[in-house]
This record gives sequence, structure tokens and C-alpha cells, in this order.
Amino acid sequence: MKVGIVGMPNAGKSSLFSALTGVAAEAANYPFTTIEPNVAVVPVADARLDAVAKTVKASRVVPDTIAFHDIAGLVAGAHRGEGLGNQFLANIRETDAIVHVVRVHGDPSVVHPEGRVDPIADIETIETELIYADLEQAERRRERVARTAKSGDRHAVAEARWLGDLVEALQSGRPARAVPPPQDAIDALQLLQPLTAKPVLFVANVDEGSDEVPPAILEHAGSHEAEAVAISARLEAELAELDSDEAATMRSELALAESGLERVVRGAFELLHLIAFFTAGEDKPAQSWHLRRGLSVWHAAGLIHSDIQRGFVRAEVIAWDQLVDAGGYAAARERGTLRLEGREYVVADGDVITVRFTP
Repeated sequence: MKVGIVGMPNAGKSSLFSALTGVAAEAANYPFTTIEPNVAVVPVADARLDAVAKTVKASRVVPDTIAFHDIAGLVAGAHRGEGLGNQFLANIRETDAIVHVVRVHGDPSVVHPEGRVDPIADIETIETELIYADLEQAERRRERVARTAKSGDRHAVAEARWLGDLVEALQSGRPARAVPPPQDAIDALQLLQPLTAKPVLFVANVDEGSDEVPPAILEHAGSHEAEAVAISARLEAELAELDSDEAATMRSELALAESGLERVVRGAFELLHLIAFFTAGEDKPAQSWHLRRGLSVWHAAGLIHSDIQRGFVRAEVIAWDQLVDAGGYAAARERGTLRLEGREYVVADGDVITVRFTP
């Protein structure tokens, strides 16, 4: 999964990035500190995977990863090239989801480019720039597709019609996610990659000691099919510099149940409707994978390897806690909790899967 971190200059993006990744993304008190998008691939910790690995005596633990892209601050006029403009909008197009950092804290030492702290105004500035960028992209695409549609090509006609509806929606200030493409032009969305079709997680960068998302941001997120979490980016960056025991102690003192990474990753997974499943064996790696909720074990096999999906025969499946409780596969078979499933079986969060296939 690729997630782009965006927001106004000095919203706390680079501090969050440092906290999330342990990479010292430069953070300074002026706009456009991030000149090239910082990218870091972060392992997604999962205590269930560790328990499974220990139970089956796996050779090592291989957690799934999430790639965070720290993208420079956007300002009004970015779609016209203001600030660092279009190059950063292009970087966002390559991501699966957007983490939108919104400044809520009132630290007077951190300069706001507009000279005030107004979270909803900042959100609207960023969203307006993304809509404008999508509008320009959609209008250019519509011109190209319209020429093909004149030949009567069914797919081109459907795409051209959808692009017309999309342009109309964007002109009225509505995001691309409000205008899904028809079935006969289903790949049009992937070809265009509109920014405002991507799922959004709002991260309210609050004052230290606060962990509540302001009601106005919650309301805005709810009306845009988005999620919202609250963290103090500065505090999380400071905690990231401590060793794990010291950080855990400080979190306990501050009554923080989970790290900023855990909160943002959980929010991103919920946003993309992802669940985790595991593969593990004795003297083999124990590995976590993430799959869209509602997909089958056949789709899960494709994540592991295309050859495994092609030769799929059946899968041995067990819930992770049942495997741990049994103490291993052999005991689970005796208990009857390790079962065989066909390709239509819908994967549940926390399943441990062994796919049987023909090479």
C-alpha cells in the first residue's frame, strides 16, 4: 500500500513522517522544506503474526509493509504551479490513499502560511486544489477520448460520457468519488487516476496532551466518506527518537494506548477496507498479507504468488487464535479447527492460510 501525506505548509507532515518511519525527514519552520517526496517503507507490526510464528516455530517473521510518501506542502494555486505545484500533485496520483494532515494545535512559534489557524479553511484549500487538478486532467482526457468515440467505439463512448459527467461534477466542486464510472468503462478511473477519488484519512495535528478530533473535522470527514484520527505530530516525533521501552513508559504516563503509527495505519486499513491474513510453517517464514475485505482465498493466493493462484486446489484455513490455542497445526487437525476450504471461501481477518496447489 502506498499512502501520500499531504497538507498545508507547516501542518506537521514531515514531523508525522519522522514519527511514522523513524526517518529524519527535514522539518523546518518555513514552507516547502520537502523538495523531493520522502518515501519510506514501514513494516506493519501485528502481535497476532508474532504469536503464530512462535507457535509454529517459523524461521523468521516477515510483516507486510506500507509505503509513506511525504509530499511537500500545497498552497492555493498549486494546480497552476504556485509553490511547488504540479510536480507534487503528480506524486499524489501514484498513491492508493491520502493522509491529509490538518493543523489544529495553536503553537505560536510555528508559522502558518495564511497567518491563522483554521483547520476547515486549510482542508478546503487542499481539496480545492485537488479538484482543480482533477478538472484539468479530466478535460484533457475527454478531448482525447472524444476523438475515438466518434468512430463508434463502445468503450470510448461510455468513457466520454462518464468524463462529461465527471467534468460537470468537478466544476460544481464535487469530488471524483461522487461520480463512479459505469461498468462498460470501469477501467477509466484507473486510466485517469483522479486525486479526489482516492480515500482520505484526516490526521488532526493537535496540541500535546490532546487526542480528540475536533467536531468540525469529524463532521467534514463524515460528509466526505473519509476517516479521521488525532495525534500530536511533534510528540510522536519525539517519542520516535526514544528506545522502545522509554517510549512505552512515556506513552503509559501520557495515557496513550497506541503509537501514531498504529493509529494512522489502522485508519488507513479501515479506509481501504483491508484485512490481514497470515502464512506460516515450521522452519519457514511467518508472513502477513493484506487483502480487501470480502475477497476469497483464491484472491489471497494471488497475493502470495501468481503460480499458486493459477494452480489453486484448496486451502487449509484456521483462525490465528485457534492455531495458537491448539499449539500447532497437528493439534489443530486433531481438534477439527483446521479445515479445508475451496476457492470461493471468503477470507476472515486473522486467518492463517496454507494453499495447496499444482505447479
